[in-house]
Amino acid sequence: MSLKRNTLWNLAGTGLPLLLGAVTIPFLIHRVGIEPFGVLTLIWALIGYFSLFDFGLGRALTQQVAAVRSAGTHVQLPSLVKTGLGFTAVTGVLGGLILACLASPMASHWLKISAALQPSTMASLLVAAVGIPLTTVTTGLRGILEAYEDFGAVNMLRIGLGAANFGLPALSVLLLGNSLVWMVCSLIFARVVVLLAHAWVVHLRLPEGWLTAPFSRENMRRLLSFGAWMTVSNIISPLMVTADRFVISAVLGAGVVAYYTVPFEALIRVLVIPGALTAALFPRLTATLTTDRPTARRLYSDSLKLMLRVLLPVCLAISAGSKFGLRLWLGEGFASHAWVTVSILAIGLLFNGIAQVPFAAVQATGHARPTAILHMTELVIYVPVLMVLLKLWGVAGAAMAWSIRVLIDLIALMVVARVFLRSDD
Repeated sequence: MSLKRNTLWNLAGTGLPLLLGAVTIPFLIHRVGIEPFGVLTLIWALIGYFSLFDFGLGRALTQQVAAVRSAGTHVQLPSLVKTGLGFTAVTGVLGGLILACLASPMASHWLKISAALQPSTMASLLVAAVGIPLTTVTTGLRGILEAYEDFGAVNMLRIGLGAANFGLPALSVLLLGNSLVWMVCSLIFARVVVLLAHAWVVHLRLPEGWLTAPFSRENMRRLLSFGAWMTVSNIISPLMVTADRFVISAVLGAGVVAYYTVPFEALIRVLVIPGALTAALFPRLTATLTTDRPTARRLYSDSLKLMLRVLLPVCLAISAGSKFGLRLWLGEGFASHAWVTVSILAIGLLFNGIAQVPFAAVQATGHARPTAILHMTELVIYVPVLMVLLKLWGVAGAAMAWSIRVLIDLIALMVVARVFLRSDD
């Protein structure tokens, strides 16, 4: 299986839906207004964040299933898969219940949402809570397909979900009016369909009878030994990506959140490039590290160089052309508020994109603890820096804080990856 082909599949899976988003985002802002759209972006972020209640088992399943397949011990697969998926379902329900309990204080107090929008925001958060277990189980199923390096199926399904995330809210506005609740309901409907599709494709790949395989404490122990530390990273890392918008809402009000989240959500899509590579790289490195460590090191080094060559001109172009691009896309008024923020975030994107390569390499070695400790340390530094820079320079200060954090993350991850890749010769 070609790493290049798998990377191209991943690029298509993440990138093609953005073409639809480029059309629907301006439409939604125009039809529903800045504040309701800002709340919708917060709900997008919450569904993604709470889906991390899979406790790292999506990534752990990829690592374990890839290792089992490379070792030829396929008899272990049914129990391993069923145990992992069962756990993601239970923890997903737990995550959904937590979000449901937090819906009222978030809508009425924490996010500084206008009084008229609070009832629909609370109802939307309760609907979003239903999507959490759907997403955690889908994450586990996707991890299994990635272990098989079946990136064609993974990304056809990802294209469908991405198109639904952007297209269904716009469709609900056209058919049902400017209802935030119906927009969120459309997102949950899409996740039900995508879950069923993932389950069918996984069923076709696995040996017959896997549904009746017993749950295994040993499999759970091995999955959790990797997933427990992975969970720390999975909770803290997205928190540091999404926390800034909630802090902006709390400090400056929900009305200005869109000036940060809209360009951020657009720019973060640049990370489809390193994300596409590292998603394909992770199972390949996991298998290669057990049999040919020098080849694994060369693969890692080549991936780092490729990311730098691809991302550097892209990020510099975005930073230099931020005001012009925003004016064309969202108009002069929006551009005047957000172009400085975009210029700063574009530089941070370069650091964050390159960092995905050493992050994947460290975890391919079976070590999730170092990345978790690193992210805990970063969080302690990031939050106070974010608060200070936000108060000094507003939304642009939040962009500065995020870019500083991802630079520190890149440097630390490269050091840790070098240590683990050169050990055990």
